[in-house]
Amino acid sequence: MRNLSQPDWAPEVWRDVLRLLDDAHAADESLYAQIAGRGVGALYCLHGSMHPLFFHPAYSEIAHLPMPEQLAALAEPERRRRIIEEVPDDEQFARIVTRGLGRMFLVERADIDYEPAYEASIQARADALGVPPMQLVLDHLTSREGHGMIYAPFFNYHYGDLSMTYEASQHPRTRMGLSDAGAHCGFICDGGMPTFMLTHWTRDRTRGPRMPIEYVVHRQTRQTAELFGLRDRGLVAPGLRADLNLIDYDHLTFELPRMAFDLPASGRRLVQEAKGYRAVFVAGVQTVADDEFTGALPGQLIRGPR
Repeated sequence: MRNLSQPDWAPEVWRDVLRLLDDAHAADESLYAQIAGRGVGALYCLHGSMHPLFFHPAYSEIAHLPMPEQLAALAEPERRRRIIEEVPDDEQFARIVTRGLGRMFLVERADIDYEPAYEASIQARADALGVPPMQLVLDHLTSREGHGMIYAPFFNYHYGDLSMTYEASQHPRTRMGLSDAGAHCGFICDGGMPTFMLTHWTRDRTRGPRMPIEYVVHRQTRQTAELFGLRDRGLVAPGLRADLNLIDYDHLTFELPRMAFDLPASGRRLVQEAKGYRAVFVAGVQTVADDEFTGALPGQLIRGPR
């Protein structure tokens, strides 16, 4: 099992990997590539561990302050001018911000558009409005008491859409994965990816072909279970675990992402809650009722194939 992503510096290497997987299969080698269901990207906000102002001297001077004081300082006319007009002589700022504004998108609704066109980018919107792009960045990041967010895909989006993800998902030697809900949780939020697979890929996509819902469900259930040797689950069949989701498919959606401070020592993590799960059963025990956890915890540690 290997991670397969599309970096901008080698945008076609994923095709070579898929060919190598075909060769391995022909040689009876059991090799698979694990791919994400959308662009791998950051959700930037002032409360997070990274955002576009991070390397700007005008922000660095106040980064240590509590958030209310940061927001007050960022509203000062001279500091606003510096952030909007001055371009730091810093390679990290240039790489992440200056050259990345064409692939940063304001998060303005709960069900985030994870396949936005260039015309929706901060750079394109600023050009259309005739304002500096950093003005849009600053105004949005300081909105909602510092919870305003910006989406910035950095893998799997070289083509400006999710065509790479679609093609790779059709390959018989790829498997669904790479959710990053546990690592980098101050600026990456992929815990909602399984729900996104159902909403975007089977129902809502407009910028290319969709996938059959049966295929997406299979990828995330039985196919994944078999890959890891968990043959007691992933199907609705006699003798297997009763792991079931009852979903209101037509109304399945998300809430606006938020920063929660509920890890040990008040550590932060991005959270995006889904709506539309009428019931979830784990081994026959109901753990979710109308999008709310019941408090039941029937899971257990798995130490090997089953």
